[in-house]
Amino acid sequence: MPEPLDAALTEVRALLLDPALTRAVAAGRRRGRHPVVIRAELRPVTLKAGPRLQIATSDGTRPYTRNVALGPETVQAIDELLAEPFGNWHVETTDATLQLRVTKSGEAQVHRAATSRPAATTGGNDRAKEYLLDPGDPIFAEIGGSAAKRRQVDAFLRALAATLPDELTGPLRVVDLGCGNAYLTFAAYRYLTSRGLDVQLIGVDVREDQRRRNTELAQRLGWADQVSFVAGTIADAVVDPAPDLVLALHACDTATDEALARAVRWEARWVLAAPCCHHDLAKQLRAHPAPAPYELLTRQGILRERFADVLTDALRAGLLRVHGYRAEVVEFVDSQHTPRNLLIRARRTGAAATEPQRAEYRELVNQWQVTPRLETLLAAGEQPTDQQPPA
Repeated sequence: MPEPLDAALTEVRALLLDPALTRAVAAGRRRGRHPVVIRAELRPVTLKAGPRLQIATSDGTRPYTRNVALGPETVQAIDELLAEPFGNWHVETTDATLQLRVTKSGEAQVHRAATSRPAATTGGNDRAKEYLLDPGDPIFAEIGGSAAKRRQVDAFLRALAATLPDELTGPLRVVDLGCGNAYLTFAAYRYLTSRGLDVQLIGVDVREDQRRRNTELAQRLGWADQVSFVAGTIADAVVDPAPDLVLALHACDTATDEALARAVRWEARWVLAAPCCHHDLAKQLRAHPAPAPYELLTRQGILRERFADVLTDALRAGLLRVHGYRAEVVEFVDSQHTPRNLLIRARRTGAAATEPQRAEYRELVNQWQVTPRLETLLAAGEQPTDQQPPA
């Protein structure tokens, strides 16, 4: 229910002045208002001179960071920020999270939640690592996982956080294609709801036993109304309505292509895909000689396999750009934890592909004489039934 804006901002002010503050972000603008500052992030730090409140702001042209002494200076700085016409506030303390969004009518929609994380140790480079999802969160008692797996969860959530805008408000429809045991599915839901988002999430896996297991786990966690699972292939599973965010994490070989093709056809706003087992192009490279002067890249089997990994993901990112996405390939977790540590991260812009973008993709395909599976799926609108189970 909408609340009076003044009262909601008073509550935000109290949390910003609370010694238990861990982080706060303000962004967006209210309707008809033009702020001097378009984004602000606050967090406590400990410097040699003592504890400070670090305030990083941007006016759209350049960032500015200052460390404000606690006391009257902090109060003044916070009051100045609260006077800015921000459309969204996200405030976290050690025991509470508040998400505020200003409606078109000038009222406040406020979501409040408890925060399950220990107090962060502030300081310089020596402070303890702050996890987006605390390793002691009760969710891990249900889904299990080693310390290494939890580090992967944190790395994935950081990539997710970097993909979604800070000012995002719900509802958010999410699908995880090839979810397997749904470890990251549940972690994503837990994190997104901690941001105050109204999330509906569907996990898709080819195995019926996984669907039953994951459904039972969602029931134990009390999330059965928001998190559901279906058994089916990535290409054919019924997902309605179309999602805003598509996840495809370690789906084997061309199953990743099927996930990306569905995301494009859905016109999903965001896509996060961690590819695995790049066999398709490796077979094609083995079938014919490499173009001169690149024979050395594919002559040895191990080099051919590794090059096929790079070529496959480069072409996938290129195709996403051709189909209206801003795409990049990043490393989302250190290779010591898993060799499959690349992530294709894409955001839909809807912009038509430029001729240079089409040309650079086509030139690479023609030079290596390959036919990417994703290109075939997008061109023909195929719904293949030979999808392999995810790793």
